[in-house]
Amino acid sequence: MSDQKRRRKLDPSASSSASTSKTPRASSSSNYAQDLRKQLKPDADILSSLRRLSAATSAAASSQKPVSISDLDLSSSCREVTDLDSFAVVHSIERLILSVARSILSGQGFSFDVPSRASSNQLYVPELDRIVLLDKSSSRPFANLSTVRKATITARVLSLIHAVLLRQIHVTKRDLFYTDVKLFGDQNQSDAVLDDVSCMLGCTRSSLHVVASEKGVVVGRLVFLDDGDRIDCTRMGIGGKAIPPNIDRVSGLESDALFVLLVEKDAAFMRLAEDRFYNRFPCIILTAKGQPDVATRLFLRRLKVELKLPVLALVDSDPYGLKILSVYMCGSKNMSYDSANLTCPDIKWLGVRPSDLDKYRVPEQCRLPMTEQDVKAGKDLLEEDFVKRNEGWVKELEMMIKTRQKAEIQALSSFGFQYLTEVYLPLKLQQRDWL
Repeated sequence: MSDQKRRRKLDPSASSSASTSKTPRASSSSNYAQDLRKQLKPDADILSSLRRLSAATSAAASSQKPVSISDLDLSSSCREVTDLDSFAVVHSIERLILSVARSILSGQGFSFDVPSRASSNQLYVPELDRIVLLDKSSSRPFANLSTVRKATITARVLSLIHAVLLRQIHVTKRDLFYTDVKLFGDQNQSDAVLDDVSCMLGCTRSSLHVVASEKGVVVGRLVFLDDGDRIDCTRMGIGGKAIPPNIDRVSGLESDALFVLLVEKDAAFMRLAEDRFYNRFPCIILTAKGQPDVATRLFLRRLKVELKLPVLALVDSDPYGLKILSVYMCGSKNMSYDSANLTCPDIKWLGVRPSDLDKYRVPEQCRLPMTEQDVKAGKDLLEEDFVKRNEGWVKELEMMIKTRQKAEIQALSSFGFQYLTEVYLPLKLQQRDWL
């Protein structure tokens, strides 16, 4: 068979020799895209496959007992936090401040014992498939020039949280910062100490009643109660429903979806919402519009745990898209102390993968050259333990670094604005092409 005939083969599961040896031309790529459209089976066949996936995920979730740190015989002790009610957190703060007062009255000054959140104090646990925080702490004395400011900020944040909890209200991290701008300097200072305080008290950050501003959005086959108000996410337009920053007010999750589609960017989310992709293939679509915030991570975990649905992810084909996906899956190093509540380890990487660029003949002009910083980020990911244990991820990352090419989800729009929803995703679902 000649090379020209081989390029006309329609099976996208095989790598295209033409695209690896020669830059795909726009006209041939467009024709190939139309050929792929013809390969789509009736929606009923794809839905049947998705129902089997959903049923298998639900059965596995029901039969498997969740593994926790206490079930494992780890060589090092770890620190994790739990949800606590307001009374318990207030009691912990008052107990801590009483110990500080006793130390001052005894003439010893005072110091806070703060868990270390440094990278060296974190551990990836394969059995849990997430990052955990080890039990190493550092002292933050007031009577030390290098730590006096941080100790003062810690005491101030404890005081503010105590006041918020007594009033039974919620405030944003920005509100917290503006209570004492002169002391905090910038919000990064108060945000960092807020996480320290959460670790010190052994509670989740949401237990402190301090939340981030609304960022994530959700749309699709989901109904839930938001502080008693019934929300139907099929009636939220293309913008979707903002995910509440304090997730404890969300209850009564109901859905007939077959899967959750996690999307990295707002632009792809809007395309999926406007095309009502969730009606063609019953699903729940959500995005944090880039770097995942705590509320979106908590919401996704609740969908996964309470509805027992598989989660498929759509991110850019670059190292940063994979970093974002890894935060959803195994947690961020900044909040490793709360990884048990914030992670969904078994998310399936649906696309856009580096191998898809040739497989779907994405035109060369729609691919972006990787910078040296991009390449370094990709190589750093290859050194992560959670990547090493997934052969498919390793192959895709190695291909990305070798070709030094990246692409955004929107590169698929070169074949048509609705190519993502009408061809690419349906074909991916039909072939069960995920990692």
